[in-house]
Amino acid sequence: MNCAIFGLQTVNPAALRWGNFVPETKNKKVMKKKVWFITGASKGLGLSLAQRLLKEGYRVAATSRNISDLEKEIGAANEQFLPLSMNLLDEGDVAKAVQKTIGHFGTIDVLVNNAGYGLLGALEELSDAESRKNFDINVFGTLNVIREVMPQMRKQQSGHVFNLSSIGGFNGLFPGFGIYCASKFAVEGLSESLTEEVKPFGIKVTIVSPGYFRTNFLKSSSLSVPANPINDYARVREVQSMHESQINGNQPGDPDKAAGVMIAVAEQDEPLLHLFLGQDAYQLADTKIELVKKDMDQIRSLATATDFAPGVPETLSE
Repeated sequence: MNCAIFGLQTVNPAALRWGNFVPETKNKKVMKKKVWFITGASKGLGLSLAQRLLKEGYRVAATSRNISDLEKEIGAANEQFLPLSMNLLDEGDVAKAVQKTIGHFGTIDVLVNNAGYGLLGALEELSDAESRKNFDINVFGTLNVIREVMPQMRKQQSGHVFNLSSIGGFNGLFPGFGIYCASKFAVEGLSESLTEEVKPFGIKVTIVSPGYFRTNFLKSSSLSVPANPINDYARVREVQSMHESQINGNQPGDPDKAAGVMIAVAEQDEPLLHLFLGQDAYQLADTKIELVKKDMDQIRSLATATDFAPGVPETLSE
């Protein structure tokens, strides 16, 4: 197996040190007064982000399926921190969490849709139920939160939405991650549409596409595998074994530095739409862009000669 496809072969950890840098901006004091609402904040990047925000004086509402997990990792509710139990797939439960946050802090200024999980299995061996469950959490859970937070942001004519995708939501050349990649491609697509829909209200959107960061994403609690694997997919099992025994615990990315970059982007006057995190993410994004451009150039003259010729009446194809 060529590890380069997973972005681990040429990563230089020293190149990630810039993630510690959070630039001073004229809006920094204002941002420290803003309220962040983070889903899936009891572990992974969501936890690192919540902890760093609290250390820097921000106000944070954090959600998890079990509020005890948040209290254990971060602490009890206070004027600066509000832990919330929330079921992403229950619209009523999401609405309650959003309203509790507004009642506690008065507003929501930054939404981070971080909750999600990985699914590793060949497309043929994953059942309909397994595939739909991944989409339910990664895509429809994100939409549930957006729908409930958006009225508040439209009312205040400001806000910033961070939707957590993955480099696998931009470059899908990962055998065994087809459904997971598809769910993250969906997150990227809906986020690009969202940025145009909410622009008139002064609301910004940023898609976060991380590479490999040293979180618990690859542990069994966050990475599901097929209930009925097919023996013929030896390459997929090799990829699974590699992630569980070699990559897990050796990811090059520091989640605290990733959190610092997200905070810096939130402080920008004009936040960027596409945020790739990690040297490996940049490498894989460049590979995808070069591949697409190569394919386009190879057949450009033929593929662009598909318009009706001048003077020829248009007819509907059967």
